[in-house]
Amino acid sequence: MGFLDRSNTIAGPGFNRWMVPPAALCVHLCIGQAYAFSVFNLPMTKLIGITQSAPNDWNLPELGWIFSIAIFFLGVSSAVFGRWVEEGGPRRAMFTAALCWAGGFFLSAIGVYIHNLWIIYIGYGVIGGIALGVGYISPVSTLIKWFPDRPGMATGMAIMGFGGGAFIASPLSVWLMSKFSSPTHVGVAETFIVLGAIYFVFMMVGAIIVRIPPPGWQPQGYTPPVQASKLITTNDVFVYDALKTPQFWLIWWVLCLNVTAGIGVLGQASAMSQEMFPGRITPVAAAGFVGLMSLFNMGGRFFWASTSDYIGRKNTYFVFMVLGFLLYCTVPYTGAVGSVVGFVCAFLVIISMYGGGFSTVPAYLKDMFGTRYVGAIRGLLLTAWSMAGIFGPVLVNYIREYNVTHGVPKAQAYNVTMYIMAALLVIGFICNLLVKAVHQRFHMRPDREAELAQVAVGAAGEPAGA
Repeated sequence: MGFLDRSNTIAGPGFNRWMVPPAALCVHLCIGQAYAFSVFNLPMTKLIGITQSAPNDWNLPELGWIFSIAIFFLGVSSAVFGRWVEEGGPRRAMFTAALCWAGGFFLSAIGVYIHNLWIIYIGYGVIGGIALGVGYISPVSTLIKWFPDRPGMATGMAIMGFGGGAFIASPLSVWLMSKFSSPTHVGVAETFIVLGAIYFVFMMVGAIIVRIPPPGWQPQGYTPPVQASKLITTNDVFVYDALKTPQFWLIWWVLCLNVTAGIGVLGQASAMSQEMFPGRITPVAAAGFVGLMSLFNMGGRFFWASTSDYIGRKNTYFVFMVLGFLLYCTVPYTGAVGSVVGFVCAFLVIISMYGGGFSTVPAYLKDMFGTRYVGAIRGLLLTAWSMAGIFGPVLVNYIREYNVTHGVPKAQAYNVTMYIMAALLVIGFICNLLVKAVHQRFHMRPDREAELAQVAVGAAGEPAGA
């Protein structure tokens, strides 16, 4: 297994840095299937009843926890394994993610077969969530190092695959379920097995291709800036010192609120569209809507991150908060007037900014805290995603359930939630407004560099003063 060692992933002379984005896409397009999980929700409410839900079938709020648990463990594993990924290199992380992702699908297939929801919580939620976290952060810092001249574009390339994974997974999952379905079952378990096998193969291709730049490498003709602006530092901040800064926690809340506003809708996009427009949006059309959202999620990650290289990260988030507020307030109106086009267009723009928030934040952190520990700092920041992965779906699922049980028509059951999401973006706007440059007392000093070097040597099993 020596090919997993970081030393064996260092690029040789003449290596083309444009080979790294496809390696990242191999992983992110696979784990991006998480955004298409909503296509399984309605079929999994009929595992016993087949054509309609039976008394012992699971309901949507229960199934919504699968996605929430997976996103929660995405953030937790990113925080816990962030330094492990940085020290071991992207190949080891991608290999580990491939094993966990495929294993999560296989275990979930068993849970479906014996109708045990807790096994699916552990399989897709816990094990799959760990795969999401490790796989998600594995190529990002590598791409930033390969593209110091365009960090926003680099992170956009790395992360757009995660947003686009559902564009492939959604129709593929619906097609596989239709092939495996019969009068006695809906074909979910078999679909999980096939997806797990396919994703393992493609993620391993990415692990084999990926390389890291040799020490001191710079693109030809690139000159590092002395000091670009007040919000772009040339100094580094140690990973745990970053936690002591107000900037880290302000950006944490900016990301958390932006994600909360989008992830709950994304997790229930298929069911929501069918319930808001009954008879007009069929299950097949809903699956197409999920796939289209995935396309905009993917495109938004590249577009907004690249745009941030020109207008700045802070200004980009201002656009997200203001435009998102207006669109969320518009969604209930589109349902009231029966405008499918207005509904679809509003959510396509919202999801593009949702994806753009993820792809822009690594460059935001790089601007604030430097490049040396950006991967590990980003891993800690993704705990915001964990919290949002619970807040968002819970708000959408349980407010809807409360409204329906109290006589509100299903087509109007999501209106209150949309206004709550708009209010969250107002708070996010204020947090982003308060972000300033990191105080110089948090910048790494030469004595701190020497101290960390001694710690690293000591951790390797050698005397600290060697």
